[in-house]
Amino acid sequence: MIRAAIVGAGAIAAHGHIPALRAHRDRVQPVAVVDVDGARARAFAAEHGIPAVHTGLTGMLAAERPDLVLVCTPPHLHAGQAVECLEAGAWVWCEKPLCRSLAEYDRIQAAEGSEDPEGAGGPYLTVVYQQRFGSGAEHLRELAGSGALGRPLVGLCTTAWHRGEDYYAVPYRGRWETEGGGTTVLHGIHQMDLMLSVFGDWAEIRAMAGRLDRQIETEDVSMAAVRFASGAMASVVTSVLCPRQESHLRFDFAGGTVELRHLYGHRNEHWTSSSPLWAPPRDVPSGHEAQLGTVLDAFARGERPPASGADGRRAMEFVTGLYASALTGRPVRREEITPDSPFYHRLDGGLGL
Repeated sequence: MIRAAIVGAGAIAAHGHIPALRAHRDRVQPVAVVDVDGARARAFAAEHGIPAVHTGLTGMLAAERPDLVLVCTPPHLHAGQAVECLEAGAWVWCEKPLCRSLAEYDRIQAAEGSEDPEGAGGPYLTVVYQQRFGSGAEHLRELAGSGALGRPLVGLCTTAWHRGEDYYAVPYRGRWETEGGGTTVLHGIHQMDLMLSVFGDWAEIRAMAGRLDRQIETEDVSMAAVRFASGAMASVVTSVLCPRQESHLRFDFAGGTVELRHLYGHRNEHWTSSSPLWAPPRDVPSGHEAQLGTVLDAFARGERPPASGADGRRAMEFVTGLYASALTGRPVRREEITPDSPFYHRLDGGLGL
């Protein structure tokens, strides 16, 4: 039985992580919850049957020695908490955005354990990118990876969501210092990660970003034209200003089109395709439950899980390139995003918006 601890007793822990843990109760057991608000932590523990309550991460790691830590705190806390958990020997499953910069991402990855070909590697960290999981996404990656759909050509990636002023009334939201960026890294990154998991590495981005309506520091809209290493091209739109909300992905291959329309999660009914090859063998919804299963499988084998390491870094590198292009007003190539770039250290490159 894998012993898990939850850090951050807020809504995402209650509505995303607790149901996932319950779905895998035969393999994982929540043993502790941590929150700086002791009353909230105690109420969370009582509601969800968690035996131990802590108000500090360090004390919890020493007392409980969990195998896996689920990090559900605000973005500016993620890097430090993730590193502390990894150094204590615990695997980490952390909500997105994992961190505020590639510099923080690489700091986290440096704290991971070794890659052991004998199957005893780790501890590892994986990012909560739950929308890349589920049977539809898995089937698409299999078809694309095998070449069955032919050459990738054109993509559309739209995150048309709505977040009002009440959402941004939370003190840490809408600020470069505490969230790292705006809707691009906070919301659009889900669809971007799924797109990248199918089309692979990007090569060049030409982007714009703006603050059109919300009273925040960061962007509420971004748009980008992207060229991939394969030569395929895509249009990427992210917004929190859309009264009719939708998440939309379209993949055009030489041999057929595959399309996904949903909002915050999908199953087979949300996918359509012009290809006769489209026939997912199972119907597994995307979500925390589906991804947690892959984390537990990897833990049991001592292997790096999906959405970890270089695989998890790809989406963060992509949004870094998007911000760099939007804020400098010029095309940005992937090889430019190095430690010498100011955007490696801050998504706004110190320029603001």
